Amino acid sequence: MAQESPWWVYFVKCADNSLYTGITTDLNRRVRQHNGELVGGARYTQARRPVELVYAEPCENRSKASAVEYQLRKLPKLKKQALIQTYIREQKE
Repeated sequence: MAQESPWWVYFVKCADNSLYTGITTDLNRRVRQHNGELVGGARYTQARRPVELVYAEPCENRSKASAVEYQLRKLPKLKKQALIQTYIREQKE
C-alpha cells in the first residue's frame, strides 16, 4: 500500500460483511489496529474481526478527509459496494 497522501479515507470489510468507514494517516497501522495486532482500533471492529481493507482514497488534509468520510457514510450500501468494486478493479490493473 503506497501512501502518497498524509490523510486517507477508507472502508474495511468486517467478518460479518459489514463495512466500517474511517480516516487515518497510516493505512497499514490502522488496519492492524482494527485486527487487534496493535493497540487501538474501533470498538465496532473489535467484535467483527478479521477486517480487510477494501477501499482507500487519499485526501489533502484532515478536514477534507472528514468531509469525504461523512459523504461516504451517507451512501446506500449498494453504492458503497459499487465504489469498492471499482476500486478493486483499478488496483488490479
